[in-house]
Amino acid sequence: MAYLQTLVNGIVLGALYACLAVGFSLVWGVLNIVNMLHGSLIVLGGYLTFFAWQGYGIYPLLALPVVALLLFALGYALQLAVINRVVSEPVLTTLTLTFGLDLILYNFMTVYYTATPRRVTLDLGAIDIGGIVMPVDRLFGMLLALVLTALLYLVMRRSRIGRAIVAVRMDSAAAALMGIRVNRIYAVTFGIGALMAGATGVIFAMVYPVTTNLAGIYLGKAFVVCVIGGLGSVPGALAGGIVLGVIESFAGQFFGPQHALTVGFVLMLVLLVVKPTGLTGIKGYE
Repeated sequence: MAYLQTLVNGIVLGALYACLAVGFSLVWGVLNIVNMLHGSLIVLGGYLTFFAWQGYGIYPLLALPVVALLLFALGYALQLAVINRVVSEPVLTTLTLTFGLDLILYNFMTVYYTATPRRVTLDLGAIDIGGIVMPVDRLFGMLLALVLTALLYLVMRRSRIGRAIVAVRMDSAAAALMGIRVNRIYAVTFGIGALMAGATGVIFAMVYPVTTNLAGIYLGKAFVVCVIGGLGSVPGALAGGIVLGVIESFAGQFFGPQHALTVGFVLMLVLLVVKPTGLTGIKGYE
């Protein structure tokens, strides 16, 4: 029964990881940009949710679309006004630029919001099914994460903007010849990545304390999920997130929670050697 409890905990955690990483994976896979800003955007979404709840009594589920749209606007503006100017440069250039933007946002939040951990405490209790106990807020967070991930998948598969993003990912030059405004698609893609980061911050604020000190950890987990699942793929992010969540859950039980993150990074290094495209990746996008 203890192993089943650990497995369920890992699946719940993995769904959150998938939502955390899918926007990062999309930006990396389409724009070939390692977005160092991603972790801080998640924290920003969590902070906005907490202050909306504390100051105005706005329930996180109601705050989610507003926070997501605000983060989309921020990401779209940053990409269109700043990052697009160097998007064709070597990856080290864009990495350095997003790292600088991350430092600005990180320090802004630390100065004005402080690094004090904050969480929206809903006190929803827990449910017990056959001896498996799970807090309701975590189950609710998992459901939201899966819904958001599924919605992004539908957007990528069924909408015109999704098909345009896929076309730019496959061959940006050919997409431009077909009349697709590549720079606009880059901005929309980066905006979607920021939107998913903000939405993840809303979910995390309901489940775990959020603080700027966690920005680097969120970014690191997004890296691991992308390597495990494969770049630019929503199913890949879901698969990578579930695998990482389950492995960390069992590693925490067998080796202690302080070693769970280490085991995840070891798995990432192994996959980089034996299967650099990830579990669902396509050769050429590793």
